[in-house]
Amino acid sequence: MTIDLGARREVVEAAYAEHGAAGTVPEETLEVTPRRARPAVAEDSPIAGGYHLRPLAWADITRVAALEVELFGASAWTMGMLTEELRGRGRWYIAAQPDGEGVPAPLVGYAGLWFDGDSCHLMTIGVDPRVAGHGLGGAMLDALIERAREIDAISLLLEVAVDNERAIAMYTSRGFTTIGLRKRYYQPEDVDAYTMQLPLREGAAGS
Repeated sequence: MTIDLGARREVVEAAYAEHGAAGTVPEETLEVTPRRARPAVAEDSPIAGGYHLRPLAWADITRVAALEVELFGASAWTMGMLTEELRGRGRWYIAAQPDGEGVPAPLVGYAGLWFDGDSCHLMTIGVDPRVAGHGLGGAMLDALIERAREIDAISLLLEVAVDNERAIAMYTSRGFTTIGLRKRYYQPEDVDAYTMQLPLREGAAGS
């Protein structure tokens, strides 16, 4: 997973001020989702008792960094990159938290977007491999789409590796279409990426 931090911050400050978007989202702006029971999940799974979505907190950054390495290897965001990203204006990040009593279990997913004043950009979605295939990625994507609609974004844009068939299928099922190809986008792997878009306003397709 890579990100062009410089290019993605060439944004008009007034757009952020208008929408009150800065850094990670205050907790009151995200309603915790209903807890989701997953009866088909194995008994020893981290989400055997269900899970819920909540705002990503600074206390989660070490866990996110560990998942980054596990999920994305050489292209993982470093702690420094994560810190810079979460401090950026217009960011909105969420976490998937296992349900349970006592000390909270480590989060099993995270996702976020950036609002540039016109469109939203999906920055990342990461799911713990131990719970992959049980709908967490889709649930977080749906929350990001809902957030983009709430702030009246024109569209939601993203990049996805051309060989990531599972992610492409998930995005397509939500109405995203491919609008471009970015050669060698993911480094150091030299993997191409599709740019995909979900129009959120009439006439926004391809803009």
